[in-house]
Amino acid sequence: MGRLVRGLAAGGQLRVLAAETTDVVEEARRRHGTSPTATAALGRALTGAALLAFLLSKSPRERVTLILEGDGPLGGVVAEAGVDGAVRGYVKNPAAEAELRDDGKLNVGTLVGAGELRIVRVLASGEQFDSSVPLVSGEIAEDLAHYLWQSEQIPSAVLLGVRVAPGGHVEAAGGLVVQVLPGAEEETITRLEQNLAGIRGFTDLLTEHGLEGAAERVLEGLGLDWTDLRSLGYAEDAVPLRFACRCSREKALDALAYFDPEEREAMIREDGGAEVVCHWCGEVYRFSPEELRALGAEEVRCPDCGELWYKKRADGVEIVYPDSICKCGRPVETEPEPPNA
Repeated sequence: MGRLVRGLAAGGQLRVLAAETTDVVEEARRRHGTSPTATAALGRALTGAALLAFLLSKSPRERVTLILEGDGPLGGVVAEAGVDGAVRGYVKNPAAEAELRDDGKLNVGTLVGAGELRIVRVLASGEQFDSSVPLVSGEIAEDLAHYLWQSEQIPSAVLLGVRVAPGGHVEAAGGLVVQVLPGAEEETITRLEQNLAGIRGFTDLLTEHGLEGAAERVLEGLGLDWTDLRSLGYAEDAVPLRFACRCSREKALDALAYFDPEEREAMIREDGGAEVVCHWCGEVYRFSPEELRALGAEEVRCPDCGELWYKKRADGVEIVYPDSICKCGRPVETEPEPPNA
């Protein structure tokens, strides 16, 4: 399981968040079967999303989604995280690969390509905020720093790293964000810049010194003080991070309701049932012919075009057509309220 810690440095002039995500990224690699460079891209995005969730969220029910839409062979990266520590994500082309950079490191920038970084914040109320900035390098850390400056007006240093072993598994992964708070002295900023200039890579520090030790070396000479997270209810004095998806067998079956009965019968004839794969986590859900045919008894469809209006369930309506008029022009007929409701 991964972990996240936070603190202040330089007497409150700098905000610090650090995350160790080795197990999180390895689980994502295992589920999606990513190539080494795709693993590095996905791992950086997952770590970045976890850090952003704790930087931007105001409520435990809020979530942050990081979307890299580049023109490289990877096709795009999506990662989502919340302050509950649950992180999930995927890449569009997990087998995509690129030649190593001249310095021998994995070439994430080439794999991602040019494009934009989108950040989607979903509040506890369900309200959604979507902002985007052009990708600076596709290396993800620089792109997140650019986003925090352009969209949040917060000067930030972002370090992200994933070390992939020759066999393909993840040896180390993690990240660090240092934000310069209003009123920070020039001397503090200069010292931080000097420290960052001497950093070889965050995974090197993480491997050699552990999570807190890695951050302390980046903030050397700046008086880093860690927040006591035990007072906030975290037993291990750190926020646990884990790869976790919100998919379920019930949700997968609901997705099949959007296919009309003829299409579902075709699945039965051709494949003996249906298979739904969650793109977030790779979980596979299989459904028998009996389960597919049982969907028909729960559905109310347009008599003219067959569009799904709603599903009848013992515990209430699960799917409701979004408009009062069907796409074919017929008024949508909702189920009448039961007597004395």
